[in-house]
Amino acid sequence: MYTVPKLTNFSSAALDAAARDLLSALEAEAAAIRGDSEYKVFRDRWLARKDGVNELKTKITVVVEATLERLQGGASADRLLAERVDITLPGIRRPLGTEHPVIRTMNEIVGVFRNLGYSVSEGPEIETDYSNFESLNFPPHHPARDMQDTLFLAGQDEKALRDRLLLRTHTSPVQIRTMEKLKPPLRIVIPGKVYRNDPPDASHSPVFHQIEGLAVDNNIRFGDLKGTLDHAMKALFGSKVKTQFRPSFFPFTEPSAEMMVSCFICGGSGKRGREPCRPCKTTGWIEILGCGMVDPNVFEFVKDNGYDPAKVSGFAFGMGADRIAILKYGVDDIQLFFQGDVRFLQQFG
Repeated sequence: MYTVPKLTNFSSAALDAAARDLLSALEAEAAAIRGDSEYKVFRDRWLARKDGVNELKTKITVVVEATLERLQGGASADRLLAERVDITLPGIRRPLGTEHPVIRTMNEIVGVFRNLGYSVSEGPEIETDYSNFESLNFPPHHPARDMQDTLFLAGQDEKALRDRLLLRTHTSPVQIRTMEKLKPPLRIVIPGKVYRNDPPDASHSPVFHQIEGLAVDNNIRFGDLKGTLDHAMKALFGSKVKTQFRPSFFPFTEPSAEMMVSCFICGGSGKRGREPCRPCKTTGWIEILGCGMVDPNVFEFVKDNGYDPAKVSGFAFGMGADRIAILKYGVDDIQLFFQGDVRFLQQFG
C-alpha cells in the first residue's frame, strides 16, 4: 500500500518525481479494486488526504470517479448477462380459455337477432320497483308479483314502494329504460343476469340468464312476431324446426303466448330410438319462450317520448338462456353451470 514519502528535496524535479510515484501508485491500486467495500476504503484513503496539492487532488478525483464507473459498468454487464434471454428457445404457450356454455348460447341467440337488425341493450341488475314492476303493468297488489319471488335489498321498508331497490327478476326493465331514452322505431335484444328467490335444484337457480327482445314501430302485428320468432328458431335449431303458439298470460303483453318448437333432439317424434325422449317428455314439442304484443298500458308510461299507444304498436319476447343451453348440450342439472368445475367446463372447449 502506497505511503506518501517525507521529502527533503523540494526542487521541481524532486516534486515531479514524487507526483509521478503517487499517481502510479494510485493507478495500480485503482486497477486492483474489485468490490464496493474495497472502493469505499480506496476512495476515503485517497480523497481524504491533506498532503496533496490541488493539481494532484484533481487527478486523484478523476481516477477515483473512473474507478466507480468501471465498477458500476461491470455490475450492469453482470446483471445483463444474468437476465439475458435466449430468443431461440420456444415461447411459453398459455392455455386459452373458451366461452362458458351459457355465454356461448346467449351470444348465438343475440347474433341471430343482430342479423335481423336488432341492437343490444343492457341495464343495471339492481332495479327500482317502478322499473321492474310498476312501469311494466304490475299494479302494487297484482298477483303476478307473487310469481316472481323477488329479492329486495335490505333497508328499503321506509321508502315508497316504487322507489324500493331489488335484484331484477327479469331483463324487462331495460325495455322501459330504453324507451325512456330512444324514440320509436325501436328494435332491441336484451341479454343479462336476473335473480329470484328460488331454492337451487336441478332445474332452478337463484341467479340465471335471460334474453328478451322488443320491437316497436307503426302497424306491427302479431304476424310480425310469429314470423320473426319462427325465423330465429330455425336459425338457432335448424331449418326443419317447426313452431307453434298457444295462449298464455303476461302482465306486460296482450295478447300473450307461449311459443313451442318441435323437439330438435328427437326430431319431433317423441322417441330416441326405442327410448322415450326426456327433453320433450315424449310430446315432440318443447316450450321455448314467452311472447306477446306490448300492452298499451306499458306505452302509457313512455307516451311523452313518442310511444303513443294510439300510433305505435310492438311485440316483446323473452327466453331463458340457461334452459336453452341445457337442452342444446344435454345437461341434466342447471347447477353444473354455476359450480365452476373445470372438468365439466372442459367438455365445451
